[in-house]
Amino acid sequence: MDVLVTPEPWKAPDAARLRAAQRAELDSRYGNDDHEPGVAPSADDMAVFVVARQPDGAAVGCGGLRMLAPDKAEIKRMYVVPAYRGTGVATAILRDLEARAYHVGIRQLVLETGTLQPEAVRFYEREGYDPIPNFGPYVGATQSVCFARTLGPPTHS
Repeated sequence: MDVLVTPEPWKAPDAARLRAAQRAELDSRYGNDDHEPGVAPSADDMAVFVVARQPDGAAVGCGGLRMLAPDKAEIKRMYVVPAYRGTGVATAILRDLEARAYHVGIRQLVLETGTLQPEAVRFYEREGYDPIPNFGPYVGATQSVCFARTLGPPTHS
């Protein structure tokens, strides 16, 4: 699927709508709204937030980067509208975030997903992310699964 992935303000309507849909899905999966250890990301701590759009402009996915160190960032709020899963949208978002990260000197990306998101676990493993011990606010979080990837120069397909 051809999608255009571009940075958007955290508070832009489509960005906010996609994040709300992600939160609602996670609330449903986990049976509560307390499934994110640590401080939730905000406009103040996101280095970049991107939205994927179909050719007709419909927003179908999002993701962002939160800086943890000058050369390390955490992927946050990766989400694809259910009807567009399996179409390449998530991969396009991830590759865009990786390229943006590499361009500004980030060499390691880390992320957290959950035990009740097996498709996310499979996705990150397929995309070259390795399981790591839970880090930061996820240490001791039994429903958290963490991954990392060392970045090289972006490849274009």
